Amino acid sequence: MASRSGIVFEDFFPAMVEKLGTEGFMKELCNGFRLLVDEEKGVITFESLKRNSALLGLEGMSDEEVMCMLREGDLDGDGALNEMEFCTLMFRLSPGLMESSRDLLEEAIVTEF
Repeated sequence: MASRSGIVFEDFFPAMVEKLGTEGFMKELCNGFRLLVDEEKGVITFESLKRNSALLGLEGMSDEEVMCMLREGDLDGDGALNEMEFCTLMFRLSPGLMESSRDLLEEAIVTEF
């Protein structure tokens, strides 16, 4: 189990990659983004994450924990997460994926070409 911002979660991502393959896993990450996105703005905002956090089993998140999660993933400083930032954050939160990310990248490149 890993803990970030006081939130404890089990790292299921490596098992998901093994089961779904790289392409299937990336599709699932994109589906996760769509569940959390603010439909009008096209990004995950504080409000959309707070409103939809129950979908991730995180309904008990405090406002500070939600803000911390957004700040950690917000690479361009706009206060929200676009799809690339969300996927990057999910990889960073998964120690198992970070260890195998080179293999995943190579598989994705081979699949693409």
